[in-house]
Amino acid sequence: MSLRLRLSLILGTAFVVIWAFAAAWMLRDLRQQMMFSLDQRLVASARMVAGLIDQLPQPLTSKGEGTQLSADQLSIPDGMACQVSSLRGEILARNHSHGEQPLDDDRVGFHDQMIDGASWRSFTFARGDVRITTADRHQEREALNRSILLAASAPVLVALFGTLGLLWLGLGRGLAPLNRMRDALRKRSPDSLEPLQLRAMPSELQPLLETQNQLFLRIGQTLERERRLTDDAAHELRSPLTAIKTHLQVARMTDGAVREQALEHAEQGADRMHRTLEQLLLLARVEGSLSFDDGVQCNAEHVARQAIQDIGQEGARRIALHLAPGAGELYLDMPSPLAVAALRNLLENALRHTVGSAPVELQVQVDGERVGFRVRDHGPGIPAQHLEYLTQRFWRTGQSDGCGLGLAIVQAIVQRCAGSLDFDSRSDGLRVLLQIPRRV
Repeated sequence: MSLRLRLSLILGTAFVVIWAFAAAWMLRDLRQQMMFSLDQRLVASARMVAGLIDQLPQPLTSKGEGTQLSADQLSIPDGMACQVSSLRGEILARNHSHGEQPLDDDRVGFHDQMIDGASWRSFTFARGDVRITTADRHQEREALNRSILLAASAPVLVALFGTLGLLWLGLGRGLAPLNRMRDALRKRSPDSLEPLQLRAMPSELQPLLETQNQLFLRIGQTLERERRLTDDAAHELRSPLTAIKTHLQVARMTDGAVREQALEHAEQGADRMHRTLEQLLLLARVEGSLSFDDGVQCNAEHVARQAIQDIGQEGARRIALHLAPGAGELYLDMPSPLAVAALRNLLENALRHTVGSAPVELQVQVDGERVGFRVRDHGPGIPAQHLEYLTQRFWRTGQSDGCGLGLAIVQAIVQRCAGSLDFDSRSDGLRVLLQIPRRV
């Protein structure tokens, strides 16, 4: 079912119910007012006959019982019966509209009665020594009531159907922007990720249009990440695979020390390719929408010790850890795997660039609402013009034997978790400050 038809049914049903209720209320009130007017006509006619009797030159009682007067003589409207009787029950005058059966005038006021098999509504008025009774048929009343109700119902029905027609047209015009959006999406090519450019959109549809464009943007970013991952993997794995293949060919053709050296080089190439693949996959996960939250709160001391432990015993012995007081109570607003991975990459980078057996210093400090991890190496430092390239993928100095992804992963983690990463290069080494928000 289309949205236009659904809205028309819902709103049309509501209109029909409301109009039906209003019309029933109006017609009921109209019927009551009409019946009241007809009763007042009986009263007015009885009083008018009483006035005419008072004006007669000869008393009506002197004419004898059963005097027949026409409706014109009594000024009674057509279709109405009138009877004048004495207090003793003698009929002094009546018109010929109600047959031979007399009207019941024992009770003063309004009451219903049967005359010649027909139902009548009568009113009896006592004045002096006479009673005046006027009456009209219920059948004529109902016929008049039906004609008036039909006349009053016609405009209501016309207005109702007109409202439903205008509702259908109005919904069509109101949903036109949705149709334009649908047509624009239908005409797009399957691989098009450009944002929709639609003018004069209602304010209610602006959030939908913006959400649609944001979806295109996220899809484009996802495809771009996948493309970059594919390109990076193809670029970085080609050289290790070529080197491994070359060393294996040398090992196949030689014996002795040369063979062992070739196999060792092939194994080193396989290890490097393995590290590169792990870093590429981690970078893809960090830049994607995958969740790293394991539901466990991590503190600064745990992250520092876990990162040092993941490096291995040889590298861990070269790291000097300095913890701030209460570091075990400083909880991080970042999933533990991401915090450990970021700090581990910083430590591995510092160990790789530190000359000789000089230590790498790791200091955990508190800076307001953030926890800082300051890593310092004792290497030659980085030229100032190269600092902006440190977080680019696969960028590395000529002396580095890494894959060039460590700092790029740290930067991606920082951007994902609202942290910060600062570099300070000096002649006695590079200082890196990683700041992570605290969990309140």
